[in-house]
Amino acid sequence: MEIIQERCAGLDVHKKSVFVCVRRLSGKKLTKEVRKYGTMTHELEQLCDWLKQLGVTHVAMEATGVFWKPVWNILETHFELLLINPRDVKKVPGRKTDVKDCEWICELLQYGLLRPSFVPTKDIRQLRDLTRSRTKLIEHKTSVVNRIHKVLQDANIKLSSVATDALGVSGRAMIRAMVAGNEDPIALAELAKQRLRSKIPELRLALKGHVNEHHRFLLQRYMSQLESVEAEIHLFDERIAQLMAPFEQLIDLLITIDGVERYTAECIIAEVGPSMNQFHSAAALASWAGVCPGNDSSAGKRRSGKTAKGSRWLRRALAQAAWGAARSKNTYLSVQYKRIASKRGKKRAIVAVSHSILIAAYHVLKYRVPYRDLGPDHFDKLNKTRLTNYLVKRLESLGHKVTLEADAA
Repeated sequence: MEIIQERCAGLDVHKKSVFVCVRRLSGKKLTKEVRKYGTMTHELEQLCDWLKQLGVTHVAMEATGVFWKPVWNILETHFELLLINPRDVKKVPGRKTDVKDCEWICELLQYGLLRPSFVPTKDIRQLRDLTRSRTKLIEHKTSVVNRIHKVLQDANIKLSSVATDALGVSGRAMIRAMVAGNEDPIALAELAKQRLRSKIPELRLALKGHVNEHHRFLLQRYMSQLESVEAEIHLFDERIAQLMAPFEQLIDLLITIDGVERYTAECIIAEVGPSMNQFHSAAALASWAGVCPGNDSSAGKRRSGKTAKGSRWLRRALAQAAWGAARSKNTYLSVQYKRIASKRGKKRAIVAVSHSILIAAYHVLKYRVPYRDLGPDHFDKLNKTRLTNYLVKRLESLGHKVTLEADAA
């Protein structure tokens, strides 16, 4: 095979060590050298200096957990770096050592047989950390809210059966009063605010339970946790808003897509970046995200269409947007959801709508244009003859005689 990179290095990264293989082509002579370095900052700087002394231009490493990140941060301004999916460099069965792994990565790199993974710029990586941490905090908040509901049900307080949001302003005031020792359902119901006051008679019945000291202790601790998590989420929102300031125009464009709110737009930019140059097509982005059908066929038979793993953080945000788009009125995405859900189920329909949202986001970010809805009648216009014949057959099956007359307009 033809050598593509004359001076390159392959790294096998671990928690405490990095094994490095350098291959250099000088004329027709190929030399190979292997060294081991630690992962402390001064040791990684020594590694960087050694690679520069040898004239290395390209460096490849596996994506091993988070251990590759400090190595990447030190080397990214000096070399052309490639982050490789371990699945793509799995060596054939046989003897396996750290030295052989770094040699194998370096050899594949030298012959141009590696496909790099997408690694965004440093500012986008920081946004990723923030949006993903915020998502985890939101999950924790949901968990705490569920615990509060569990305690209320254990005390036979049916607040959630009357109030749409049991932890709204009114609900929290009632729970704090319970923690303080107030057990009078009439006094608790009077804490209702605004529209919930119209349900005071139902609240008096729902708030009559058996709250004991054990319930009060749990409610107090859970409410304290909830307020703490909400404060942390607010701080993350502020920090994300600061870093998102240069991309406000892109967020405004993404919000034009049905179902996409600011939270989803921030997640999309944090996961794929503000530019689509790293993806040669919208289909490539959908494949990377794992929201398109898989490709598994043999002997002319399609064995599975299961989606790939992709980016679970992006898939989560797209699924939330898809549920919102499915509930919209008279839009292309809502009609698409209903068509697929009626035949293949709601979950597959959500994946399909997520795919459509991501395709739309790709074109919005690439061409800097707002989203244009295809309309609820888009599918009817695709093949009018086929739809007409189907409707005629349906009417005839019901015992009607159908005569069609074209509209002059």
